[in-house]
Amino acid sequence: MSQYVFPELSQPSLPVEGDGRRYPVARVFCLGRNYWWPDATAGKAPEREPPFFFMKPSHAVIDAQGELNYPPLTEEFCPEIELVIAIGKSGQNISVEDALEYVWGYGAGLDLTRRDLQMAAKEQGRPWEGSKAFDGSAPIGAIVPVSKIGHPSTGAVWLKVNGVDRQRSDLANQIWSVAEVVSHISRSVQLNPGDLIMTGTPPGVEGIQRGDTVTAGIDGIGNLSVTIKHSFLEGNNNV
Repeated sequence: MSQYVFPELSQPSLPVEGDGRRYPVARVFCLGRNYWWPDATAGKAPEREPPFFFMKPSHAVIDAQGELNYPPLTEEFCPEIELVIAIGKSGQNISVEDALEYVWGYGAGLDLTRRDLQMAAKEQGRPWEGSKAFDGSAPIGAIVPVSKIGHPSTGAVWLKVNGVDRQRSDLANQIWSVAEVVSHISRSVQLNPGDLIMTGTPPGVEGIQRGDTVTAGIDGIGNLSVTIKHSFLEGNNNV
Protein backbone atom coordinates (compact mmCIF):
# COMPACT_ATOMS: atom_id res chain seq x y z
CA MET A 1 0.00 0.00 0.00
CA SER A 2 1.36 3.41 -1.00
CA GLN A 3 2.35 5.95 1.61
CA TYR A 4 1.94 9.64 0.86
CA VAL A 5 3.85 12.65 2.18
CA PHE A 6 0.56 14.22 3.34
CA PRO A 7 -3.03 12.96 3.63
CA GLU A 8 -4.61 12.55 0.22
CA LEU A 9 -7.53 14.81 -0.66
CA SER A 10 -11.05 13.46 -0.43
CA GLN A 11 -12.56 12.02 -3.63
CA PRO A 12 -14.81 14.57 -5.35
CA SER A 13 -18.24 13.05 -5.94
CA LEU A 14 -21.87 13.82 -6.69
CA PRO A 15 -25.10 12.33 -5.38
CA VAL A 16 -26.97 9.82 -7.53
CA GLU A 17 -30.70 10.45 -7.77
CA GLY A 18 -32.64 7.89 -5.75
CA ASP A 19 -29.50 6.03 -4.65
CA GLY A 20 -27.42 6.23 -1.48
CA ARG A 21 -24.24 5.84 -3.49
CA ARG A 22 -22.32 8.73 -5.04
CA TYR A 23 -20.77 9.18 -8.48
CA PRO A 24 -16.95 9.62 -8.18
CA VAL A 25 -15.64 12.50 -10.28
CA ALA A 26 -12.46 12.15 -12.35
CA ARG A 27 -12.01 14.87 -14.98
CA VAL A 28 -14.32 17.71 -16.01
CA PHE A 29 -14.46 18.61 -19.71
CA CYS A 30 -16.38 21.77 -20.66
CA LEU A 31 -17.66 22.47 -24.16
CA GLY A 32 -17.11 26.02 -25.37
CA ARG A 33 -20.24 27.22 -27.14
CA ASN A 34 -23.07 24.80 -27.88
CA TYR A 35 -26.05 27.12 -28.42
CA TRP A 36 -26.41 29.91 -30.95
CA TRP A 37 -25.74 33.28 -29.30
CA PRO A 38 -26.87 36.48 -31.04
CA ASP A 39 -23.38 37.98 -30.98
CA ALA A 40 -22.04 34.91 -32.80
CA THR A 41 -24.63 34.91 -35.58
CA ALA A 42 -25.40 38.60 -36.13
CA GLY A 43 -25.53 39.39 -39.83
CA LYS A 44 -24.58 35.90 -41.02
CA ALA A 45 -26.00 32.41 -41.30
CA PRO A 46 -25.05 30.14 -38.40
CA GLU A 47 -22.34 27.60 -39.17
CA ARG A 48 -21.38 24.59 -37.08
CA GLU A 49 -17.71 25.05 -36.29
CA PRO A 50 -15.83 22.11 -34.75
CA PRO A 51 -16.54 21.94 -31.01
CA PHE A 52 -13.78 22.86 -28.57
CA PHE A 53 -13.39 22.23 -24.87
CA PHE A 54 -11.51 23.44 -21.81
CA MET A 55 -11.22 21.74 -18.41
CA LYS A 56 -11.94 22.28 -14.74
CA PRO A 57 -10.18 20.35 -11.96
CA SER A 58 -12.21 17.60 -10.31
CA HIS A 59 -12.14 19.45 -6.99
CA ALA A 60 -14.01 22.35 -8.59
CA VAL A 61 -17.08 20.08 -8.46
CA ILE A 62 -19.37 20.59 -5.46
CA ASP A 63 -22.97 19.73 -4.64
CA ALA A 64 -25.29 22.38 -6.07
CA GLN A 65 -27.06 23.34 -2.87
CA GLY A 66 -26.92 25.82 0.00
CA GLU A 67 -24.60 28.81 -0.06
CA LEU A 68 -21.71 29.46 -2.43
CA ASN A 69 -18.95 32.03 -2.18
CA TYR A 70 -18.39 35.00 -4.44
CA PRO A 71 -14.89 34.26 -5.77
CA PRO A 72 -11.94 36.66 -5.58
CA LEU A 73 -10.46 38.66 -8.47
CA THR A 74 -13.70 39.39 -10.33
CA GLU A 75 -16.38 42.04 -10.67
CA GLU A 76 -18.39 40.02 -13.21
CA PHE A 77 -19.30 36.68 -11.68
CA CYS A 78 -21.65 34.71 -13.94
CA PRO A 79 -23.58 31.44 -13.56
CA GLU A 80 -24.19 29.36 -16.70
CA ILE A 81 -26.69 26.48 -16.69
CA GLU A 82 -25.49 23.38 -18.55
CA LEU A 83 -26.41 19.77 -19.24
CA VAL A 84 -23.81 17.52 -17.61
CA ILE A 85 -22.91 14.13 -19.12
CA ALA A 86 -21.58 11.48 -16.72
CA ILE A 87 -19.39 8.87 -18.41
CA GLY A 88 -19.74 5.24 -17.29
CA LYS A 89 -17.13 3.23 -19.21
CA SER A 90 -13.79 3.72 -20.93
CA GLY A 91 -13.49 4.41 -24.63
CA GLN A 92 -11.42 6.19 -27.24
CA ASN A 93 -12.18 7.11 -30.85
CA ILE A 94 -15.83 6.38 -30.14
CA SER A 95 -18.19 6.60 -33.10
CA VAL A 96 -21.23 8.86 -32.92
CA GLU A 97 -23.40 5.78 -33.41
CA ASP A 98 -21.93 4.07 -30.32
CA ALA A 99 -21.36 7.13 -28.13
CA LEU A 100 -24.50 6.93 -25.99
CA GLU A 101 -23.41 3.49 -24.75
CA TYR A 102 -20.66 5.26 -22.78
CA VAL A 103 -23.02 7.62 -20.93
CA TRP A 104 -23.95 6.53 -17.39
CA GLY A 105 -26.23 9.44 -16.54
CA TYR A 106 -27.04 13.13 -16.74
CA GLY A 107 -27.23 16.11 -14.42
CA ALA A 108 -27.85 19.84 -14.36
CA GLY A 109 -24.92 22.01 -13.36
CA LEU A 110 -23.54 25.52 -13.27
CA ASP A 111 -20.37 26.58 -15.04
CA LEU A 112 -19.43 29.50 -12.76
CA THR A 113 -17.29 32.03 -14.61
CA ARG A 114 -15.22 35.10 -13.76
CA ARG A 115 -16.35 36.60 -17.04
CA ASP A 116 -14.25 39.76 -16.87
CA LEU A 117 -11.14 37.60 -16.54
CA GLN A 118 -12.36 35.41 -19.41
CA MET A 119 -12.85 38.39 -21.73
CA ALA A 120 -9.42 39.79 -20.83
CA ALA A 121 -7.80 36.41 -21.51
CA LYS A 122 -9.55 36.17 -24.89
CA GLU A 123 -8.35 39.63 -25.91
CA GLN A 124 -4.77 38.70 -25.02
CA GLY A 125 -4.91 35.25 -26.58
CA ARG A 126 -4.31 33.59 -23.22
CA PRO A 127 -5.88 30.42 -21.68
CA TRP A 128 -9.24 30.71 -19.93
CA GLU A 129 -8.40 28.58 -16.90
CA GLY A 130 -8.10 31.55 -14.55
CA SER A 131 -11.71 32.43 -15.27
CA LYS A 132 -13.14 28.92 -15.17
CA ALA A 133 -11.10 26.65 -12.88
CA PHE A 134 -11.36 28.30 -9.45
CA ASP A 135 -12.53 26.51 -6.29
CA GLY A 136 -16.20 25.55 -6.31
CA SER A 137 -16.67 26.65 -9.92
CA ALA A 138 -18.75 23.59 -10.90
CA PRO A 139 -21.82 23.16 -8.65
CA ILE A 140 -23.73 20.18 -10.04
CA GLY A 141 -26.97 18.52 -8.97
CA ALA A 142 -27.65 14.83 -8.56
CA ILE A 143 -26.70 12.54 -11.43
CA VAL A 144 -29.71 10.71 -12.86
CA PRO A 145 -28.84 7.29 -14.35
CA VAL A 146 -29.65 6.55 -17.98
CA SER A 147 -31.49 3.49 -16.69
CA LYS A 148 -34.12 5.86 -15.25
CA ILE A 149 -34.46 8.55 -17.92
CA GLY A 150 -32.85 7.28 -21.09
CA HIS A 151 -31.09 9.93 -23.20
CA PRO A 152 -33.14 13.15 -23.15
CA SER A 153 -32.85 15.18 -26.37
CA THR A 154 -35.51 17.76 -25.51
CA GLY A 155 -36.42 19.63 -22.34
CA ALA A 156 -36.36 23.22 -21.13
CA VAL A 157 -32.99 24.54 -19.96
CA TRP A 158 -33.41 27.55 -17.70
CA LEU A 159 -31.81 29.78 -15.09
CA LYS A 160 -33.30 32.49 -12.89
CA VAL A 161 -31.71 35.04 -10.57
CA ASN A 162 -33.92 36.13 -7.68
CA GLY A 163 -36.90 34.65 -9.55
CA VAL A 164 -36.28 36.54 -12.81
CA ASP A 165 -35.49 34.65 -16.04
CA ARG A 166 -31.91 35.02 -17.29
CA GLN A 167 -31.47 31.98 -19.53
CA ARG A 168 -34.12 29.87 -21.23
CA SER A 169 -33.69 27.42 -24.09
CA ASP A 170 -34.17 23.72 -24.84
CA LEU A 171 -31.86 20.73 -25.16
CA ALA A 172 -33.10 20.45 -28.73
CA ASN A 173 -31.29 23.73 -29.48
CA GLN A 174 -27.82 22.37 -28.77
CA ILE A 175 -25.52 22.76 -31.76
CA TRP A 176 -23.78 19.46 -31.02
CA SER A 177 -25.71 16.46 -29.70
CA VAL A 178 -24.61 14.42 -26.69
CA ALA A 179 -23.44 11.62 -28.97
CA GLU A 180 -21.42 14.03 -31.13
CA VAL A 181 -19.82 15.67 -28.08
CA VAL A 182 -18.80 12.34 -26.53
CA SER A 183 -17.41 11.13 -29.86
CA HIS A 184 -15.48 14.34 -30.48
CA ILE A 185 -13.76 14.43 -27.08
CA SER A 186 -12.91 10.73 -27.31
CA ARG A 187 -10.81 11.46 -30.39
CA SER A 188 -8.53 13.63 -28.26
CA VAL A 189 -8.39 11.59 -25.03
CA GLN A 190 -9.62 8.28 -23.70
CA LEU A 191 -12.81 8.88 -21.75
CA ASN A 192 -13.11 6.97 -18.48
CA PRO A 193 -15.75 6.27 -15.82
CA GLY A 194 -16.08 9.33 -13.58
CA ASP A 195 -15.42 11.83 -16.36
CA LEU A 196 -17.97 14.63 -16.63
CA ILE A 197 -18.74 16.71 -19.71
CA MET A 198 -20.44 20.08 -19.30
CA THR A 199 -22.09 20.74 -22.65
CA GLY A 200 -22.28 24.52 -23.02
CA THR A 201 -24.82 27.17 -22.06
CA PRO A 202 -27.63 29.11 -23.77
CA PRO A 203 -27.47 32.91 -24.27
CA GLY A 204 -28.46 35.25 -21.47
CA VAL A 205 -25.34 35.08 -19.32
CA GLU A 206 -25.11 38.04 -16.92
CA GLY A 207 -23.31 38.84 -13.69
CA ILE A 208 -24.70 38.19 -10.24
CA GLN A 209 -24.08 39.86 -6.88
CA ARG A 210 -23.50 38.78 -3.29
CA GLY A 211 -26.80 37.76 -1.76
CA ASP A 212 -28.42 36.71 -5.05
CA THR A 213 -30.25 33.38 -5.28
CA VAL A 214 -29.76 31.35 -8.44
CA THR A 215 -32.32 28.71 -9.38
CA ALA A 216 -31.82 26.63 -12.49
CA GLY A 217 -32.65 23.32 -14.05
CA ILE A 218 -33.25 21.06 -17.00
CA ASP A 219 -36.74 19.62 -17.33
CA GLY A 220 -36.74 15.85 -16.89
CA ILE A 221 -33.26 15.84 -15.31
CA GLY A 222 -33.17 18.07 -12.24
CA ASN A 223 -33.28 21.48 -10.58
CA LEU A 224 -30.88 23.30 -8.29
CA SER A 225 -30.83 26.35 -6.04
CA VAL A 226 -27.87 28.19 -4.53
CA THR A 227 -27.37 31.54 -2.79
CA ILE A 228 -24.21 33.61 -3.16
CA LYS A 229 -22.45 34.49 0.09
CA HIS A 230 -20.37 37.56 0.73
CA SER A 231 -16.96 35.96 1.18
CA PHE A 232 -15.26 33.29 -0.90
CA LEU A 233 -13.39 31.85 2.10
CA GLU A 234 -16.56 31.05 4.01
CA GLY A 235 -18.17 28.90 1.32
CA ASN A 236 -19.24 25.37 0.58
CA ASN A 237 -16.31 22.94 0.66
CA ASN A 238 -18.46 19.87 0.10
CA VAL A 239 -16.58 17.57 -2.26
